[in-house]
Amino acid sequence: MTNGEVLDLMYQVFVLSVQLGGPILVISMLVGVIISIIQAATQIHEQTITFVPKLLVIGLILVFTGGTMLQTLQDFTVQIFRMIQG
Repeated sequence: MTNGEVLDLMYQVFVLSVQLGGPILVISMLVGVIISIIQAATQIHEQTITFVPKLLVIGLILVFTGGTMLQTLQDFTVQIFRMIQG
C-alpha cells in the first residue's frame, strides 16, 4: 500500500466513525440539555435523573438504526479485506 492509500483509508475510517457514532452522541447530548433545563426549572438537582432518558433514547436509536449501522460497518470491512487481498 502506498502512503496515499493509507491516508485515504484513515480518512474513510474517520468519516465512518463520525457517521456511526455522531447521531447517538448528538441526540444523547440534546436529551441531556433538555433534562438539565427541566431540572433547573424545577430545582431538582439529582445527578441520576438524566441517565434513564439517555439510556432509553440511545436504545431506541440503536433499535431503529442499528441494522443500517451494522450493514455500513460490514461493507467497510469487506472493502478492507478486498484491499488486503489485492
